[in-house]
Amino acid sequence: MQLTILRLMERKSFSEMHCSVAQCLEVVGEWWSLLIVRDAFLGVTRFDDFQERLGISRNVLNQRLAGLVEAGVLVKVPYSEHPPRHDYRLTDKGRDLWPVITTMRQWGDKHAAPDGPPLELIHEPCGHVSDARMICTSCGEEIGPHDVRAMPGPGEVEHLIRTAQEAEL
Repeated sequence: MQLTILRLMERKSFSEMHCSVAQCLEVVGEWWSLLIVRDAFLGVTRFDDFQERLGISRNVLNQRLAGLVEAGVLVKVPYSEHPPRHDYRLTDKGRDLWPVITTMRQWGDKHAAPDGPPLELIHEPCGHVSDARMICTSCGEEIGPHDVRAMPGPGEVEHLIRTAQEAEL
């Protein structure tokens, strides 16, 4: 039993796992990567600014930025030739992580911020603090985990769906 647990803890890659969540984790599952993406959403673009805000070592930051660029989450845009310097900007793929980062922030605000949210987002058009909500793209109603059911899709993961349904029993 311990060997199985140890093997699971040593997993280095989810690349072979047939699961969209695992594939997302393959790209942004390391905590520094998500914090870099968070800061990019807050307007940080330069290596030194990421390093200062996060307190991350330069070599780890360089690795994480390179990985996010390689994965297409960020793009390097030169802003100086001498010395060579780059901005790191979110791509469309990176901007698609907005709901992930927002939901994680909201969870942290609710469950891990005893003194209240350290950051609030103001919806520019109306000027109010706003929380993101999941809604059905067909009817517009808010949805939660008990309002949906999993069905095999084009990339079928039936064994995962069965496991989820059996867990409910």
